[in-house]
Amino acid sequence: MTTLLVIAKEPRPGRVKTRLTPPFTPVEAAALAEAALADTLRAVAAAPAARRVLVLDGVPGPWLPPGFDVVPQCDGGLDERLAAAFAGCDGPALLIGMDTPQVTPELLTVDFADADAFFGPAEDGGFWALGLAAPDADLLRGVPMSTAVTGAVQRERLVEAGLRVRDLPSLRDVDTAADADAVAAAAPHGRFASCLAELTTVAGR
Repeated sequence: MTTLLVIAKEPRPGRVKTRLTPPFTPVEAAALAEAALADTLRAVAAAPAARRVLVLDGVPGPWLPPGFDVVPQCDGGLDERLAAAFAGCDGPALLIGMDTPQVTPELLTVDFADADAFFGPAEDGGFWALGLAAPDADLLRGVPMSTAVTGAVQRERLVEAGLRVRDLPSLRDVDTAADADAVAAAAPHGRFASCLAELTTVAGR
C-alpha cells in the first residue's frame, strides 16, 4: 500500500496564510489554516494507506488525529523539503500539502499498478499532489517552487525520467480570500467552510 505524506506548517499567526491578510487578521488567517489542515488530515486518515506521515514545520497541536507519524521538515527551500519527505519512504508514496481542504479520501486512493507517478495540478500553476511508485528525491530537487510554472516543470521532470504519469483532477489552492470562498463553496461541509463562514459573519464581511 501507499504511504500518504502531508507537508505542513504549524498554524501559527503570522507564519501561515499570510496572503489572506487582509482582509483577515493574522489570527484569523491562522484559524483558517488550522481548519484547512484539519480537513486535509481527516481525508488522509480516511484513505487507505500503509503509513500516514505529517512532515511538519513546527509542533503538533490538537488538530492532529491519531494514526500519524510526525517528522520534522528539513532545512532548505521547498524543493529540498519535498525531496527529503520522499527520501524517508521506502515504497510508493503520495504527498500533498495543507492548501486543499476540499481533498477527499477517494482522490487520495491511488493505484500504482499501471503508473509510476501521479500528478495533481493546482489551478495557480503549482501542484497539490505528487505520487511516486519509487520515491526519488532527485526528481524534485531544483524544481522552482511557488511560481506559475512550478507544476509544468515538475511534471516535465517526471516525463523526462521516463515515468508513466497519471494526472489527478486539478484543485484550487487556498492562498487568497477569493480562493477561500471558492474552496469553501466546493466543500461546504468541512471545518474550513465552517470556519470561514463564522469569521465572515462575525466580522460582517
